[in-house]
Amino acid sequence: MKNIEIKINIQFCPLEELPQDEQELVRAAIKATDNANAKYSHFYVGAALLLDDGSTVIGANQENAVFPLGLCAERTAIFAAQAHYPQKSIVKLAIAARNQAGLMDRPVSPCGSCRQVILEMEERYHRPIRTLLYGRQGVYAVDSIKDLLPLSFVDESMK
Repeated sequence: MKNIEIKINIQFCPLEELPQDEQELVRAAIKATDNANAKYSHFYVGAALLLDDGSTVIGANQENAVFPLGLCAERTAIFAAQAHYPQKSIVKLAIAARNQAGLMDRPVSPCGSCRQVILEMEERYHRPIRTLLYGRQGVYAVDSIKDLLPLSFVDESMK
């Protein structure tokens, strides 16, 4: 048996050290938490996408009494962008979350379903999506969702 080591690159810095466009995108994600419908979990997540033309699209988690019918902030933003701007690729994605006590201290990471959707957007447009995960203690930045989803399953996996 052979061991395979998988390494990922995650950058961590205070929000103020990010380039201005990324700071603005994170702030849009923070503001988008206000649009969450989280009356069951009280966990409000906002996402903001930067498209290749400079446009920003936001999303927020939407809960439902029938729990599987809710949708995460990342997917609401991505699906809105795809519905309105299908020809524009996603360049960057910022995610922020808060609970009843306020913004989270540590960054939150996308769930597995969201990671797969983000991966398929990278595959669709043949470009990585820089992902910024905000927490009051700092921001995790990854240059591709593949850093958060090693051994990915994509179309090529079925050939």
